[in-house]
Amino acid sequence: MQFLGLHILDIAVIGLYVALILWLGNRAGRRTRTTDDFYIAGRKLGKFYQFFLNFGTSTDANHAVTVSREIYRQGIGGMWIQYLVLFLTPFYWFTTMLYRRSRLITIGDFFTERFQSPFLGGAFAVFTLVMAIVGGGASYMVAGKTMMALTPKPESRYTQAERESVEQFREYRQLQDQLASGLTPTEQARYDELNERQKRGELHSFISYINPVVFYLSYALIVAAYTVLGGFTAAALTDALQGLLIITFSIILIPIGLSRIGGFEGLHASVPDYMFELFGSAATSEYAWYTIIAIVVANLVSIVAVAPMMATAGSAKNEMTARIGMIGGMFGKRVIMLFWALAGLLAIGLYAGELHDPDLIWGYMTKQLLFPGAIGLMLAGVLAASMSTLDAQSVTNSALFIRNLYQPLRPGLSDRHYILIGRLVIVFILATGVISALWVDNLLELFKYFISLPAVFGAAIWMAFVWRRLTKWAVITQVVLCFTVYAIIPNAFQGFDFTRTSEALLVETAPRKVWINTGALAEDVEAGKADEVGQTIRKEHYTEPVGVYFDRVVRSDPADPESPKVGQGRFCAEIWILSWFGIDFTSFSKAQLVATRFFFDALFPFVLLIGISLFTRRNDQDCLDRFYSRLHTPVQPTPEADARAVEEAARNPSMYEHLKLLPGSNWEILKPGWIDVWGFGGSWVLVGMILLLLWLLATIGS
Repeated sequence: MQFLGLHILDIAVIGLYVALILWLGNRAGRRTRTTDDFYIAGRKLGKFYQFFLNFGTSTDANHAVTVSREIYRQGIGGMWIQYLVLFLTPFYWFTTMLYRRSRLITIGDFFTERFQSPFLGGAFAVFTLVMAIVGGGASYMVAGKTMMALTPKPESRYTQAERESVEQFREYRQLQDQLASGLTPTEQARYDELNERQKRGELHSFISYINPVVFYLSYALIVAAYTVLGGFTAAALTDALQGLLIITFSIILIPIGLSRIGGFEGLHASVPDYMFELFGSAATSEYAWYTIIAIVVANLVSIVAVAPMMATAGSAKNEMTARIGMIGGMFGKRVIMLFWALAGLLAIGLYAGELHDPDLIWGYMTKQLLFPGAIGLMLAGVLAASMSTLDAQSVTNSALFIRNLYQPLRPGLSDRHYILIGRLVIVFILATGVISALWVDNLLELFKYFISLPAVFGAAIWMAFVWRRLTKWAVITQVVLCFTVYAIIPNAFQGFDFTRTSEALLVETAPRKVWINTGALAEDVEAGKADEVGQTIRKEHYTEPVGVYFDRVVRSDPADPESPKVGQGRFCAEIWILSWFGIDFTSFSKAQLVATRFFFDALFPFVLLIGISLFTRRNDQDCLDRFYSRLHTPVQPTPEADARAVEEAARNPSMYEHLKLLPGSNWEILKPGWIDVWGFGGSWVLVGMILLLLWLLATIGS
């Protein structure tokens, strides 16, 4: 028995999961009395809940889909769009400690305290809430697209327009497969037209029963229900259950997929060798080694500005619990990502070219490989992975609104009142995510866009942790300028007709044809290009032109090859600004363009902060002494002992001066202790071990 393409057993599994998380949310709600309980779980969480809270908060289903879709699109090198976070993990050993020692609730509180500026605290809250509204749709998109792939309509129920869309996609794929061998002029013209339609999202490999609006609203309602009931405690309790489901959904496809393709040897016989290159070349991949370094640096700047970081660290009993929970949860995610990578490789070997939208690959594999009951378990896992991120984020965003926007305007009200308003904010933020999910259709574009934006505040947070000389006006100026470059110009330019049609802004890179040495596939042997699978042969690889300033440059009329071109997608203001200095970017590859953009995003804020701080007035000395004395004071075993230690440090702000690397200077960097050395060094050892596992994954069976 089926309903909308889903077996009744799958629907039962999903129903049981929803019932469980609502029960846990109600249970947590009974313990919630104060705003501290609601927003940071009363600072009572131990290592178990800290692990699953950090694992669940960092492991969103959109990450799994992003990794698998990029590998499906261009090989295992595509996983670096997400796996670059591996190199950031050791730094959480320090940032988690600093956030726990700050003893605050939100990062907005951090800006208010450090710079004695409610304006900056409120600005961070507004920035993060806008980010949540615009970017909150990612989790909805993943769950929705997975559900769509699991509920395809039979062709007999297509409308005429749907039928034409599917038939044109099939024609497009046939012509695309013939590109290397050459097309006739008529075929080339038809391919160009269909390629333009594909860029616009007009072609579809299948049609789903699911109405995205209905699904997104139902999904938001479920998350809102249990989060509103129990706040951050509910997020921690449900994340323990959801963490187990995340592990399940990450692994369940692998054994069946390997069996279907003939094991690892069959995988290598079905996927070109160059798609197993961990660090792709600029000729065949958008993620060359220098691109990866650039995105890593940009992410390192951004990670401290992710709003839930303060709450997850602050909810721990003490700083060691926070550190272990954070590092354990993050490395747990890194291991799970290896399974996502393998799923992406299996998708290439089994279903290359079958989908119009790579974001659908996870759901498509589920539909093709799993059986009733297991499909429901997979969908529950995808929902869990998305919900475990949404719940913590929505509570954190609610805290930012209450503490940094609402409470300063209406101080002195009861905790009950603030919790009530906070719950309404959670509902509002989750509802706006539905609009975002409908507005942005490409998950990768959304992900790349939001890598850079947290750097607007991230650079200031890093500098505030370590440099006493950083001033309020330097931060305000830097935030305004960077937000203009990273957000306002890209959105404005893609909305104005005169910029979208400007010839100067529609330049593209030159097309490239390169010869690569690769192992022969089974299809090459069948075509007579090789004697056996694995034999080294030379193949021509064609790279189509890409926009220098816009993500895509397309014809205004796909059917007319002479029609004017227009820019679509994000406008890259960083590349545009650098072009003022005479750099010719048309000779760059896609990998080089991406690297240039992210290096700019990472370094530009620091140049502004340091330069402007040297010419603006210092912050109040007493306020700085109180802030840094508290930041250097270890968290004590009990709240009472901790309060006494903070008070003593405030009375004697020079008590930690001898522990600084540069005593008497403006640099507030303490000499590392043995816990710092072992924790940071041990984390890098784990990074090396995971890289070894990744290398084995890419080479086994070759």
